[in-house]
Amino acid sequence: MLSNLWDRFKPLYAVETLQGYTETEIKILKEIFGVLPSVLEAYYRIAGRTEAFHQVQDQWILPEHFQKFDWLQQLDYLSLLNENQSVCRAGIRREDLSLPNPPVYCIENDKNETLCASTTSEFLSASLAYEAVFHFAYSPEEFYWITEEEMAFLKSKLTKLPFELAHWMSGMKVSLFQNEVDNMVTVMDCGDGDCNILYGAATEASYKKLQAVFKGIGESM
Repeated sequence: MLSNLWDRFKPLYAVETLQGYTETEIKILKEIFGVLPSVLEAYYRIAGRTEAFHQVQDQWILPEHFQKFDWLQQLDYLSLLNENQSVCRAGIRREDLSLPNPPVYCIENDKNETLCASTTSEFLSASLAYEAVFHFAYSPEEFYWITEEEMAFLKSKLTKLPFELAHWMSGMKVSLFQNEVDNMVTVMDCGDGDCNILYGAATEASYKKLQAVFKGIGESM
């Protein structure tokens, strides 16, 4: 049994232990915003400082960034994740920070808000799983376009994770699948039948297990 929610991400990032922020460091962030959702505070305390989590495509906004960059303190939301080309960022509305597990929104052009995940715990889980694909030691390092029929086949061979990003980067929906605890398949649905995937694994054995499923599937983009 997992000792906490975040233990499930150790195999994905090939880490044995998780690192968290100190009570003093968390207190500074709470002083800036007045209050933090209990789920987010627990994540920071248990796993938020794990270095491997930050070696990914997009940029996690960490507690120390709020001290370094004053503009982050002036926003109407607490930023969590910034897309690598600044197309969008995810955050929690200030008025929702007193909720234990509030929704997270995708903000584009600093004004257009769309629900990204119904809870903070779902957002953190889905984002950690999604970002792991850009961290893997074993990956084809390219995206593939797949048909609806191929997607149906993959669903029959893989296990769908119980969290997703409903809206990320120009309306993209991100679903997540795997067949080992240390591999991941991200399915990026942009609508109108445009479905792209990227996959990989932390170990060669798990990567080969995914390759067996993907044999003959997908067209390189």
